[in-house]
This record gives sequence, C-alpha cells and structure tokens, in this order.
Amino acid sequence: MRFFRRWIPAALLLVLLSAGVVAQHGGWRQASDSQLASLLPARATVEKEHIETEMRTATGIVDLHGRFIAGVVLLTAGYSAEGKYSHYLVVQAPIKIGGVALKPGEYAFGWTQGETGEALSVHFHIAETGVLVGTAEAKHITGTQPVESLHIWPPSERAIIQIGRFAIPYEIKEQ
Repeated sequence: MRFFRRWIPAALLLVLLSAGVVAQHGGWRQASDSQLASLLPARATVEKEHIETEMRTATGIVDLHGRFIAGVVLLTAGYSAEGKYSHYLVVQAPIKIGGVALKPGEYAFGWTQGETGEALSVHFHIAETGVLVGTAEAKHITGTQPVESLHIWPPSERAIIQIGRFAIPYEIKEQ
C-alpha cells in the first residue's frame, strides 16, 4: 500500500508534465506516408504549370486538429519554373520560417547557394501566382545529420526544415 502512495503522485505528475509538453508544441507529430499522399498533389500547380512531384520525398507534420505543414520536391526539368522553384509546400497553420511569415496556403520555393557554400538563400513564392513572399537563410548543419532532399521536423524534436545539408528554423504561430 505504501508503494502505491508514493508512486501514484509521481505518475500523475509525469502525466501532467507530458500533457504540458504536447500542449506547448500544439501536439505536432510526423505525418504518415498515407496522410501525405492524400494531401500533396501528384502534380502541383505552380504559376501556369502543373509540375510533377516526387512523392517519395514527401514530408510533413500534423497537429491534433488535423492541420498540416507538408512539402515535396518538384520535378522541374522542362518547365519554365526550373531554377526558380524546387519544392512545393502546403501550409495549413500560420508559420514563420527563418523570419518569413506564411499564412495558410500553397507555396513554391527554391534556393541559391551562397558564395562560401555555408548557407542557402531560400525564396518563398505563392504557388499560384509566383509572387515572392520572402527570403530566408538556411544554414549548414554541423555533425552527422543524414542528408535528405526535404524533411520537416516536428517542433518537439527540432523546429527546422531540412533541405539537403542545410536547415531553416521555423516557428508555428497558433491561431
């Protein structure tokens, strides 16, 4: 009986603390492949083009309310968007990526490498119109992080969007 008196309060405290961590990050977790396949298009509308996406590169996060932040690589060879866009992004919750505020919507982004090779200049555009929303800097990731063409990490793990060997921090703005 004494055992239960000691451990029940500790267990309750642990449950309350873990619920606080989930609430703090809005309950964001990695989205499943099937969720991403139902959300992201096989052909993304970017300006006047319908550009094929590489679904095996799809990545994203989802919150407890079913809102997604997800992206995928665009296959731009042969399209007029080549060089300007390399990725497609669906945003269903306000987010600030490296200082660029994005409202819920669909975006296309591309990047150029800096002179030193230690950073990328990432340009975010409204997918439908091509209008530039803003530019953020992705910095070289140090350490032994695996290289991925695109990975959106949940905020509870790392609040970054990884592009190859580079990362941009992000912050989700709760409504």
